[in-house]
Amino acid sequence: MNENYSASEWKYKKRALKEVIAHVLKDFPVVVLSGARQVGKSTFLQEEFPEFKYLSMDDFSVLEQAKIDPISLWKDVDKVIIDEAQKVPEIFLAVKFTVDRTRRKKKFILSGSSDLLLMKNITESLAGRAIYLEMYPLTIGEITENFTNFLNFKTLFEENLELNQLKQPLFIPKPIEYYLIKGFMPPLLYVESLQSAILWWESYIKTYLERDLRDFARIESLIDFRKVMSSLAFRCANQINQTEIARDTGISQPTVYRYLKLLEITSIIRRIFPYFPARAKRIIKTPKVFFIDPALAVYLTGYSEEKMLQKAREKGTFFENLVFLHLKVNCAISLPKAELYFYRDTTGLEVDFVVEKGTKIVAFEAKLTNSPSLRDVKNLLKFLEKFPETLRGVVIHAGEEIKWLHSKILALPWWYL
Repeated sequence: MNENYSASEWKYKKRALKEVIAHVLKDFPVVVLSGARQVGKSTFLQEEFPEFKYLSMDDFSVLEQAKIDPISLWKDVDKVIIDEAQKVPEIFLAVKFTVDRTRRKKKFILSGSSDLLLMKNITESLAGRAIYLEMYPLTIGEITENFTNFLNFKTLFEENLELNQLKQPLFIPKPIEYYLIKGFMPPLLYVESLQSAILWWESYIKTYLERDLRDFARIESLIDFRKVMSSLAFRCANQINQTEIARDTGISQPTVYRYLKLLEITSIIRRIFPYFPARAKRIIKTPKVFFIDPALAVYLTGYSEEKMLQKAREKGTFFENLVFLHLKVNCAISLPKAELYFYRDTTGLEVDFVVEKGTKIVAFEAKLTNSPSLRDVKNLLKFLEKFPETLRGVVIHAGEEIKWLHSKILALPWWYL
């Protein structure tokens, strides 16, 4: 059996994104990989692409050379990784020049912690040459080195699904509170206790606020920024109401808007948008917001012990954030890529997640229960009735049972994803 989710001697965990990047590089000269600090981008690139020359802009000598004569850095090699590329914006024009001059024969992977897609000089200079991808924290399948989880997600889109097609991961789950507090960042794999994990998250936030954020933007008050983060954490997995956040924090609405944008640019939060079929009416259009790791939201709301979290009224939304992470990664590595939405209309009908993969649609509900029942599928049944082309509904729960709750609705443990 694979090791459980616990501390052990350091060992690199393979990432499912590797196959996507390898596939993309066959047809495109540039891959731009973004993601938050500590999600494992640098380790991933060095471990999975050893045939590429690795250049980090954290290396002062490389940084200086990149500013003066960037093309000299890759003069005699055909495959190049440029890590922390956002530190040298002028490097993107040099990459464009090289790609065009060599008729797209040289291959580049550009990586950075802030959302490189939002940097104007990248999108303009690499238009038509680059594919943009994002790395998230580890999924449970990557942690346990059991990629059957990703096959299970793919199987959910089979027309005639039978339970024996789903593969049980070699994994003994712990109480859900453990995962919600500890989280899924790579450095936490080798942390023994939850209290140590909380100290790590404290350091993570401190580094983010005091170094990364100040490098990226001018923030008048880090205390106010922290207030916005905490207020947002209480609202994770919900639609954003900037007026409420401004009122609760005493911070002006324009400033709240700016801080939310910075959280998104630096890959701390992600929005998902409503599923909006052409014929649908009266759909609520405001996006929902999630943190990249559920433990980040849990830490910001102050829940530091499993017993505290057991009674927390926000625990259901934290679990939904956990499901979001796993669905988001599964969507990102799908070929063709799957898109993640939610659904809510003015009649009150809401479905947590809708995944559109090509012409196939599967709806998901995250239910924090160990024993899902018909009571948990009311919204899914209404959604299936409203959109009969939907392949099926899936209830993602915290227990261990796999069963049909309806002829078109399956109950599945979260750790199968």
